[in-house]
Order: sequence, then C-alpha cells, then structure tokens
Amino acid sequence: MTFRPLARIAAAFALFGAMTSTTSAQQGQVHDFLTYNGPDREQRLVEGATKEGQVVLYSAMIVNQALRPVTAAFQKKYPSIKMTYWRGDSEEIGTKVAAEIRANRLVADIVEGTGVGEIVVQSGIAQPAWSPHLADIPQERRDPRGVWAPTRMSYFSAAYNTKLVPPGTQPKTYEELLDPKWQGKISWPLTSASAAPLFVTNLRIAWGEEKAYAYLKQLSAQKIVNFGSGNARTLVDRVVAGEYPIALAIFAHHPLISAGKGAPVATQLMAPVSSAAGTIAIPKGARHPHAALLLMDFILSQEGQTILASAQYLPVRPDVEPQPQIAPIVPSRAGVAENFVNSEKLNALTERSSKIIEELFR
Repeated sequence: MTFRPLARIAAAFALFGAMTSTTSAQQGQVHDFLTYNGPDREQRLVEGATKEGQVVLYSAMIVNQALRPVTAAFQKKYPSIKMTYWRGDSEEIGTKVAAEIRANRLVADIVEGTGVGEIVVQSGIAQPAWSPHLADIPQERRDPRGVWAPTRMSYFSAAYNTKLVPPGTQPKTYEELLDPKWQGKISWPLTSASAAPLFVTNLRIAWGEEKAYAYLKQLSAQKIVNFGSGNARTLVDRVVAGEYPIALAIFAHHPLISAGKGAPVATQLMAPVSSAAGTIAIPKGARHPHAALLLMDFILSQEGQTILASAQYLPVRPDVEPQPQIAPIVPSRAGVAENFVNSEKLNALTERSSKIIEELFR
C-alpha cells in the first residue's frame, strides 16, 4: 500500500484547476473584488453578501464542536445570510469539489481543512483573497500570495501510556526513541493525510537530508508499528487502552484532552516540534463570493478564533488564548523549539518523505 493521500487530494483539485482556468471575464472581476482593501470594503462586502443571501462552507472541523457554533454566531451577526456547511476530511473535500466541477455545479463557496492549502498552491484552484485580519496572524504562517489563509494550528508530538511508561521514563528526544527498550513498542499513524510524512519532513528540514536519513534508518530498526485504521485520534485511544505504549506523530493536544478525563496518557513534545495549519480558501467559480469573503473574515477575526478556541482548536491569532487544558502543548509556551512546515515545504518535501517511509518502514 503506497502512502499518497496528499497526491490523491492534489489530483482531485488539479482537475478543478484545469476546468476553472477557462472561466469568463466575470471571474476576473470576482478576483479583483476579493483582494480589494479600500475604506468601504466592509460596506461592499455586507451589501454584496446580503444580495447573495447564503454561503456554503466545506470544512474538516468537527460539527458539534466548531461548525455549529461558528454557523450560529455568523448568522447572528449577519441574519440576512443563510450559512450551511458540509463536513468531510481534506481528501473528501477535494474529491467532492472536483466532482461538482465536473458536473458544472459548484456548491462550495469556501473550503477549509488541513491539507487544503498544500494543494491549492500548486493546482491554482483558489482565488487570492485579502482580509484585514491577516495582519493579526504571524507572517510566517500566512501565504504571501494570499491564496489561502491559516485558520487553526496543529502541533505534533509523542503520546505515551503513563501506566506502561511511568512519567519521567518516557523518551524526551528523538534520539531517545532509539533506545533498544522501546523496540516494538512504538506506533505512528499512516492513515492521516500528513502525520507520518510530516514527522520525516520535520527532521529533514531541521537536520538536513543526510543526518535525518541516517536517523530514520536507525529508527526503522525499532520496528515501528504502522497504524492504519481509524483517524489520528483513534491511535491515541489505543495508547490509552495500552495496546501501544508510545505513539508518534499524533496531535499533541489529544492526549491532554483524554488525560483531563482521567485517562492514563500524556504528551511529550520533542524539539523541534513540527506544526502545520488548517487553511481556508475561496474556489474559482464560487457562487457567493461576497458572503464567502465575509465568512473568511469572521473565522479569522478575534470573535471567530475565540469560538474555535472554545471548541479545543488551537487558534492562529496570538491574541486569542487556547483552552487552559491544551495550552501547555503550544511550543512557545512550553519553551520548546517549533518548526512550522508551510504549504510550500509540504509540496516540495512530502513526496520524498512518503518514499522514505515506504523504503524504511514498510
């Protein structure tokens, strides 16, 4: 089994890009509007969105935790705009949007999810869009071309079962994972769109190709278990159950949420901590572009980011505090070095990282 989920997403969106490349001059006018930053921008947005009357979001965020409260707050602020959403993972979003384009019936006005930014950059399926709230997000986490905007952060780490691995004895660095006592006791997820390849990419960026490859070859001798069922959260549940003492490349906040409910699990950050962002983009041919941009503004605003933080997502704005329960895994708060892997690096390095996994860990 070849691990190429990002390639499948890119293929789905590539068709989208090809088919929208011949759109009319009217599309160009939409493009110009989306990047407008004049003093009457807000007024024009609201007036245009009110005429459109609705907006459709495709997102990978959890429905009860995030999509419903975002929808309720957005519609309360803009009662003349009906907001609807469809929830799927990033690959499903790509497939669905491509199918809609093939049928000449694009429903999505705006798309969001981990992995979306990586493929819109190379496929040209999204239109540049500007929001005043981008200025409140660290520059290194933004797309200089404005094709996508970050919506939420993900930090990746190790998890360990505190009954099987007493606190203080867990591996605290990448090098300590090579201790023979951990052989056969470590797992990582191969169903997530980027988790295991991101682990490899992070080390390639931080250490260079030669050192990273030599390390990964040693790590492969530890007989890492390739966990290939369920989502990324499922692997943490398996650690909680004691099936695997240690898991790598998991979302760092998931063990803290479980530990808060009494589960015997903890997070261990390893420097540098790899991080990535969920991203949002407005596709070419969107039927309600004013409302889409207004929704993008809302999600990036302090109000929108506070809703996501309340849903236990990690905000991209420094002026919005994450939930206290999961705040300790934010590298800047923990005093641990972070390596933010942006879309360009993911595009350039993920394929090679996936091949390394195939070579060394299959």
